Amino acid sequence: MGVLNVTPDSFSDGGLYATVDAAVARGLDLMAAGADLVDVGGESSRPGAEPVPLDVELERVVPVVQALAAAARRDGHGVRVSVDTVKPEVATAALAAGASLLNDISASLYEVAAAAGAGWVAMHMRGLPPTMQEDPQYVDVVGEVSSFLLERAERARQAGVGEVWIDPGIGFGKTTAHNLSLLRHLGDLVGAGSGAGCAGVLVGTSRKRFLGVLAAPGSEALAPVADRAEGSLATEAAALVAGVGMVRVHDVAATVQMARLYGPAA
Repeated sequence: MGVLNVTPDSFSDGGLYATVDAAVARGLDLMAAGADLVDVGGESSRPGAEPVPLDVELERVVPVVQALAAAARRDGHGVRVSVDTVKPEVATAALAAGASLLNDISASLYEVAAAAGAGWVAMHMRGLPPTMQEDPQYVDVVGEVSSFLLERAERARQAGVGEVWIDPGIGFGKTTAHNLSLLRHLGDLVGAGSGAGCAGVLVGTSRKRFLGVLAAPGSEALAPVADRAEGSLATEAAALVAGVGMVRVHDVAATVQMARLYGPAA
């Protein structure tokens, strides 16, 4: 899943693809680089991000989804378009415009996906983006995240969603230690999801803050986003080894190469 942020304020590439033309061009580049899905989002969910007005998010997202879905159909290469949103109105419009997967960090829009006959990703998030990193606490982060996701997956199936993915929400209301614990136990989540009839587990570690912490040991400063590529690929490879079915990434070409190198050895 290639990340396409049609935003001015996303933590990694905010502002680079903030116009429709630039976003569509970037989406076509992600397809050419080997992405299986292009995930279009018009509202940043980075820690501290503020909500975007509905009309603004619709203007950012829908034309891009429509253009990329049309290009995928025209070229016949099987790439899907997904929409990353928590607003039911944006989800409905984007699915009508050609998206076939709803990437939902709120884990609440399963009825929207069901009504559209689309797939749905349920992600775990403790709190909301503006405050989620202030003091995240868990008694058992692995157990709590897993239980939440399996419960939401069951709700979605009962609502009629045929394709349900679960995402542990790395970096969403979690400390570095929480993130690492979830990554160490991905195999357990994969097994639980499979037993519950999920399509698979989706994991997004690409360029995230905890990688900046790990890349600068002993320092109070984070390694900059540009220096997190190695950590991104390492954690994505570990996720594939654990059986994860999809990784959400910024650096599609490098990740595709890594996955191809890993595949024959598996």
